[in-house]
Amino acid sequence: MGHVIVVDLGFGDAGKGTVVDHLCAASPAPPTVVRFNGGAQAAHNVVLADARHHTFAQFGSGTFTPGVRTHLSRFMLVDPLALAAEAEHLRELGVDDALARLTVDRDALLTTPYHRAANRAREAARGAARHGSCGMGVGETASYALDHDDAPRAGDCLSPVRLRRRLAALRDWYHDAFPAGSGEDVPDVEACADAFAAFAEHVRIVGGEHLRGVLREGDAVFEGAQGVLLDEWHGFHPYTTWSTTTFANAEALLGEADATATRLGVLRAYATRHGPGPFVTEDAALTGALPDPHNGTGRWQGAFRVGHLDAVALRYALEACGGVDGLAVTHLDVAGARPDLRVCRAYAMDGEQVARLPAGTGDLDRQAALTRRLFAARPVYAPLGRAEETIEDALGAPVVLRSYGPTSAGKRAAAPLGAAH
Repeated sequence: MGHVIVVDLGFGDAGKGTVVDHLCAASPAPPTVVRFNGGAQAAHNVVLADARHHTFAQFGSGTFTPGVRTHLSRFMLVDPLALAAEAEHLRELGVDDALARLTVDRDALLTTPYHRAANRAREAARGAARHGSCGMGVGETASYALDHDDAPRAGDCLSPVRLRRRLAALRDWYHDAFPAGSGEDVPDVEACADAFAAFAEHVRIVGGEHLRGVLREGDAVFEGAQGVLLDEWHGFHPYTTWSTTTFANAEALLGEADATATRLGVLRAYATRHGPGPFVTEDAALTGALPDPHNGTGRWQGAFRVGHLDAVALRYALEACGGVDGLAVTHLDVAGARPDLRVCRAYAMDGEQVARLPAGTGDLDRQAALTRRLFAARPVYAPLGRAEETIEDALGAPVVLRSYGPTSAGKRAAAPLGAAH
């Protein structure tokens, strides 16, 4: 199979989890799943043939396959408390060794209850102007680290004195930023430190050389979180994530081991978005007709929204992330049953038809201006037809994996993934 990077080309929820599960199950030898962005807010749903279901957040979505390991790279934001809860659910489903198959880079930032409380207080204060945060503290973890060199990291869990000192500084920051009554109650430092020390006793915390060895010894599936259209620099600001959602982080890790990988872009046969922000092809009738059993309205994130396939946004995502070697298209069973689905090939925007959007440059003011234009844009539709053929024609990339249902049995590979590279 070789190394593969799995990236969502939309707003997330395209089916990265089910794709990763299939790649791991179909691999001749169990690969390692490497998580390379995001944190505990990820929600990658995997359904097995026996109807067991788990929403993967920090563990790799191939964990149901015996022998598949997970590595949380230095680009991950690791939440030990959420990780313990996720391991317990996997245990209830019959996976008793998930923690034993996990390694964590010592430089990975830690998400704590203080980050989570700050995230929720800040988002609640926005009122109707909420950004659609998941309320898990991931953005606060990233922003705190930019301003504080002593932000807690996974390796600190091996040093109780340093861990307590850094957690105390973080707690004081939270109380200064959100005085009594303006934020949630948070645990004391000792309780938090004890929980994080227990985390360090149950997982293997490693240096960067560990992953380099893994990549030389066997195959890896790099599992991305969220989607390119939510990227911190390329997404439609401010409705974005504090995370690099393109291939960049994965390729940086591969480069350190002098390795390369197939770049696999994942998309649904129709468009979805969870929470607020521009969504040009949104269709209220489709939202009502195509509910997602594993994506509902969340207290913090907001409503799950559905629309028609958006070739303009997908072309933008491809340009923003530097292209793909192949595409994995999910929910083709839905597309086959819905002759009313359409494809948006252009936007009516600023008095003209626009088939391509200018790729992001890292200028957030520019991205915010693009967001305002998108709120006023209107789709120019054509019939969807055969979804996979329409997608290949619109995006100029081959569909190498077709998905007709939530389980691995519903996947059809058009060619070995290595052939797409």
